[in-house]
Amino acid sequence: MNADLLSALQAQRIETPSWGYGNSGTRFKTFAAPGAARDIWEKLDDAAEVQRLTGIAPGVALHIPWDEVEDYAELKKYASERGLHIGAINPNVFQDEEYRLGSVTHPDEDVREQATAHLLDCVEIMRQTGSRDLSLWFADGTNYAGQDDLRARKRRMRAALKRVHGALPDGSRMLVEYKLFEPAFYATDLFDWGAAYSHCLAVGEKAQVLVDLGHHAQGVNIEQIVAFLLDEGRLGGFHFNARRYADDDLIVGTTNPFELFCIYAELVSGANSADDLTRRTAQNVAYMIDQSHNIEPKVEAMLQSVLNCQEAYAAALLVDRDLLREAQERGDVLAAHRVLTEAFKTDVRPLLRELRGELGLPLDPIRAHRESAYEEKVARERGTQTGGGGYPVREKVRS
Repeated sequence: MNADLLSALQAQRIETPSWGYGNSGTRFKTFAAPGAARDIWEKLDDAAEVQRLTGIAPGVALHIPWDEVEDYAELKKYASERGLHIGAINPNVFQDEEYRLGSVTHPDEDVREQATAHLLDCVEIMRQTGSRDLSLWFADGTNYAGQDDLRARKRRMRAALKRVHGALPDGSRMLVEYKLFEPAFYATDLFDWGAAYSHCLAVGEKAQVLVDLGHHAQGVNIEQIVAFLLDEGRLGGFHFNARRYADDDLIVGTTNPFELFCIYAELVSGANSADDLTRRTAQNVAYMIDQSHNIEPKVEAMLQSVLNCQEAYAAALLVDRDLLREAQERGDVLAAHRVLTEAFKTDVRPLLRELRGELGLPLDPIRAHRESAYEEKVARERGTQTGGGGYPVREKVRS
């Protein structure tokens, strides 16, 4: 195997989300799965299984307050003992009753203060866990024309972001996510990548844009957004998932694998750019999965997501950049397109099996997981936690 290719594949990292291991799913109904993790300690155990099988998923994102603990130093130690580290901290400013009309953009100053205080609490959790990234998504918006002053809401959002940005530890970042719609159906306060980008420019150097693959209108060219933000030095991270219609939280790479490949192709190109800003930005992108597995086995679904990202990245590394550039410079449209599609059509599974063999990992992680009977084991130990629909219900089971 080419040494540069091997080095790149060994360095790949995908961060998995704590909420993907528990009983979480659609906004309408959550189907309880036998053995689904009941608290953050069990979520870390499941994440360790994914890391054991893949070797590229050591980071675990937390959602606060879903993953609140009394002692974050203990949590950090627990993760480290399992070959993991704490990844992005995700505040929750959408579930409290007070946030009916928004959180940091709410017309009531007291509610805005409550939301901002929670964000600042999450900054402190970053310090205690060693997390680098504060991942911000807001459900804020309005349902009807005239419901609130849209410009005032923009200013309230920016004021909160500036305040939190000022509290970030050295070496850390805030990743500002956006969403076309839902749950606000008239106007969403962070409605697209341009709005997020504008706020990041105004807020400061530690603010970067987070791209969620499910948060766009049909047909939007996400890889072009990626290329633009890379060139601006403001691409901070991804939430990888997939959708057919709206934000479905499907396993990444299942509905549009060519799109995922093209995104990785832009990232690989950026990481090897002659432009210093683009190169440094691409080399520091946070690759995070954001999925809620409603009918799938939790650990296997996460494992499949990580492997799909690995395959897309491996294919992107095979693009002949010199040949592509030559075709682009002479205006040979179809030749340039074929350079990309040839890499996309390459079966990279033998390459990845060779990589796993060299690293002492299971050659077929899915098969190894199924043969380990891990799902059956945790089902016996944890049972089935029942609950209502929507987002997870916190249940402390560790003494």
